[in-house]
Amino acid sequence: MMTYGEAVAFLFTRLPMFQRTGAAAYKNDLSNSLELCRRLGNPERKFKSVHVAGTNGKGSVASALAAIFAEAGYKTGLFTSPHLKDFRERIRINGEMIPEAAVVQFLERNPDLIRDLSPSFFELTCCMAFAYFAEEEVDIAVLETGMGGRLDSTNVVVPEVSVITSIGYDHQQFLGTTLAAIAGEKGGIIKPGVPVVVSENEPEALEVLTRKAGEAGSEFIAVTASDEGLQTDLGGSCQEENMRTVAAAVRVLRARGWSIPDRSLIAGAAKVISNTGLRGRWEVISDKPRTIVDVGHNVEGVAMVTGMLAAERYRRLHIVWGMAADKAADEVLALLPKDARYYWCKPDVPRGKDVALLRDEAAAFQLTGDTYPSVAAALAAARTAADEDDLVFAGGSIFVVAEVL
Repeated sequence: MMTYGEAVAFLFTRLPMFQRTGAAAYKNDLSNSLELCRRLGNPERKFKSVHVAGTNGKGSVASALAAIFAEAGYKTGLFTSPHLKDFRERIRINGEMIPEAAVVQFLERNPDLIRDLSPSFFELTCCMAFAYFAEEEVDIAVLETGMGGRLDSTNVVVPEVSVITSIGYDHQQFLGTTLAAIAGEKGGIIKPGVPVVVSENEPEALEVLTRKAGEAGSEFIAVTASDEGLQTDLGGSCQEENMRTVAAAVRVLRARGWSIPDRSLIAGAAKVISNTGLRGRWEVISDKPRTIVDVGHNVEGVAMVTGMLAAERYRRLHIVWGMAADKAADEVLALLPKDARYYWCKPDVPRGKDVALLRDEAAAFQLTGDTYPSVAAALAAARTAADEDDLVFAGGSIFVVAEVL
């Protein structure tokens, strides 16, 4: 019998993993996911679900909905990605991570799936989640897409409601170079007759999603800035928009017969972190100096981060920053504050951007600082250099935040 450590090492090293290697792990059709599910007895059909796609905010929205379902007394599965510290963060029931033994057992029971179908890391992980939720007989599972929607491994379910959060420019090499093209991919989760709730978005994206919903005969619920939201324990200015989307999705779910009292709605939104373990959303990890991390890494996410930084009070700003090599660095670097001292680093994944290259590209935007051999070294240097009334921020990549945490 393999150990949990051996199981995780197998998942990370033997299967193509987009988070680590990028394009080599990307599958551009659903045939493998459908066959994996078929061989497992179609576990995705054995529980109800909510399906969440989008560029920014989908993890927060998915986690908030799971927290609310749990508060309402439902046995609630949650599938999210990527993880920050432990692989098992991706698969939870009522906030509890999948047991180590269940991960091991899934791999030991299904060697033929891996041998015959050569799945990607995400394809196999997704099916592991489906099998676990079915075996545990969850009442509902909230499923966050990985990258897109139309070709995402999660897109084999017929959910109670589809939710599409804010759409922006990310993964353009796979999803398209225009907002309309990206919206078309995200909107691929819209199913015939299934209501779709869509966050505030650019007209170009909304036009595509409205058309897709019409073609599918799906009720289209467009969230607006005037809609009522919810108070949440998640940090970041974007959460106001996210919580309006969550509230709209709950209204649809109630209309479909789900019993979600107001007290559960309010309590779930206020306890997302404790109910689901979600982290890295404008999270204060220490004081003196105040140190904050955030997973925002594309143009829209970094714009939110810089806006939040501008609202903070501090004497000097220290920024620990690393990126993935396949991100559009120039557009992001142009947003960063020029009055900060930078601590450039490379996250410890193959996709990490070379730190010397990052420093040189940043110099063109008048961003100055030193390079460090690791995220840990950069953070240590920043905290050493910072006085008690300074602010330290770490971000630029989910992988940077993962290493900090």
